[in-house]
Amino acid sequence: MDFSAFRLLAAGADLSMAPTARADADGIELRMDLADDPLAQLDGYDDALPVLVTNRVAWEGGEAEDTAERLDRLERALEHDAVTAVDLELAALEGDGDHDAGRVVDHAREHGASVVVSTHDFESTPDRPAIVDRLERACEHGDVGKMATTAHSPDDVLAMLGATRELTAAGERVATMCMGEAGRHSRAVAPLYGSRIGYAPVDPAAATAPGQYDLATLRSLIEQLESE
Repeated sequence: MDFSAFRLLAAGADLSMAPTARADADGIELRMDLADDPLAQLDGYDDALPVLVTNRVAWEGGEAEDTAERLDRLERALEHDAVTAVDLELAALEGDGDHDAGRVVDHAREHGASVVVSTHDFESTPDRPAIVDRLERACEHGDVGKMATTAHSPDDVLAMLGATRELTAAGERVATMCMGEAGRHSRAVAPLYGSRIGYAPVDPAAATAPGQYDLATLRSLIEQLESE
């Protein structure tokens, strides 16, 4: 998946959303940890939308157990032609967890897939220097460094947007957003500051993170802001 420009991904656990998502999405994020038989879904997938696979471990906010099998499943997913990107946790690549997540990065490279390295804070938003530090570390491991934090005030969003702009100006590829109601608007605004990936469910009832807009709404907001 090419992240040289912004990409809006339909996020969810069921690839059958692809025909509905196609009008507004540039690709799909398949949350394997939330899905029923995701590898079988990939076997039967024939839509043109490229797929980013995420198998989020429990200690990073997902439902997958920290096992070698979690990483094995990501490797098997990368062997599908439709899968052109994979998400891995920064903490896993820096040594948290019991298994070698770096092997998934190597497998992605062998199959020509991009690597998104993500980090989350479900309690708060660090200050701008700390955001920059974590995103720079994420970018060292992959093609895009992704960070999602929880905002409690406009100042939290400003810290995230400032870090996004700083890193983009320095030539890094980052994807940033603030979760929660206080940070919801960041999902529409961050692309203006250089964020390369947005995530949204087709159905708002199927949100995979706090504060997500539905796909059609987020696409409309971004296009309106970019046209001004």
